[in-house]
This record gives sequence, C-alpha cells and structure tokens, in this order.
Amino acid sequence: MEDAIRRLKEWIDGSDNIVFFGGAGVSTESGIPDFRSVDGLYRQKYAYPPETILSHTFYVRRKEAFYAFYRDKMLAPEAQPNAAHRKLAALEAAGKLRAVITQNIDGLHQKAGSRRVLELHGSVARNYCERCGRLYGVDRILHSAGIPKCDCGGDLKPDVVLYEEPLDEAVMAQAIHYIRSSDVLIIGGTSLAVYPAAGLVQYYKGKKLAVINKGAIGVRADLVIDGAIGEVLAQV
Repeated sequence: MEDAIRRLKEWIDGSDNIVFFGGAGVSTESGIPDFRSVDGLYRQKYAYPPETILSHTFYVRRKEAFYAFYRDKMLAPEAQPNAAHRKLAALEAAGKLRAVITQNIDGLHQKAGSRRVLELHGSVARNYCERCGRLYGVDRILHSAGIPKCDCGGDLKPDVVLYEEPLDEAVMAQAIHYIRSSDVLIIGGTSLAVYPAAGLVQYYKGKKLAVINKGAIGVRADLVIDGAIGEVLAQV
C-alpha cells in the first residue's frame, strides 16, 4: 500500500486539475453509517425497508412515518469532518482540487471548508416548504415533531433526492464537465453501485484514475488502494 500511496501523492503534487468523486465511505469515519455495509441501514430491521421509506411514494403517502425514520437515521448533527474531508478542503484551498462530487447528503465537505461541492443527492441542510418554497435549515426538522411545518402551514420537504426522483440535471451537467476535463480523478468511499451517479465515471478520459475504497469497486482504475479513505489521504 505504501507504494500506491506514494504514487498517488506524486499525482496530486503534479496536478492542479484534480476532481474527487466520493460516496458513503467518506463519511463512515465521521460516524455516519454506510447504507450497504455489513452493519449499515439495509441490514437493520424496520416496519418497512429503508429503500421503501426513502422513496417518493412513501414520502407522499406516509409523511409522518417517513419523518420518524428520517430524524432517527438520516440526520447526524453532531458529526464532524474527518481527515478525508479536511484533506480535500486543503487541496482545494491550495488550488489543486477543482471540485468535490459527492453522493452524500451530510454537508461535511462544506463543514470542512470545501467550497465547490456538487451534491448529487442533495443535502439534509436544506429543506423547503412545499406550499410557498421558503427554505429552512436542518434545525427546523430536528426540533419539530411529526410532519415539520412552514410558518405558512405548508409541509416541509428535505432537499434530498429520494428513490423514484430524478437527479438534478444542472448538478449532473456540472459533474460531467469537471470529470471530463480533469487530469486526475480520485474516487473514494464508494463501490459505484448506485446509478445514475456511478455512471459519471465513464466521462473521465484521462490516465490517472485512482480508487480508494474498502473492498471491490465496479470500475477499472489506474491505481487502486484498498483502505479507509481518511487514513490514506492523511498520508498524501
């Protein structure tokens, strides 16, 4: 692994056009569970499977049950950025990293100081009124019971992409632009199992594709490091 980390460091040192594409594994070191890990939410027992609860249909039909699960399992207000988040923010500040593209909704990249973050699946930090469109932060959800309401009386909805909902086309277009034009693409903390987000990797045309992940990943890479992303990035 030392040789691979040394090679990744050389790539990073030699480029000012790096893009990072990350998934749930980036945040597990901050205590946020990975849905598909052995101990993740998909292995736990609820009245309904998580993928059902987090669907658009379930949200519309059973909002109170949706929010009971959402508050309990999807919000982690005490979570703090880890070494991976901090390193990526430092690389951006140094003018080397052009963008972070993330499948996560926890906002930890921004909390660490990253400024150009493309959130493919939205963010728990943003919530909007379905009636008037007014925006609220996560505290409005945390400190409410049942279905959270706007001051106008409308229901609040998290600005996250639920199952059955499309990804934001503008965010996807930006992600494609950054990946296509990057010299170095680093993929971290994702097995690339969730589409259409995982399909973004096909737009990379360079020869410095690095993968940092625990376990197998569904893409051929020029450099593969099997390990925790925070531990790896802390060494480059």
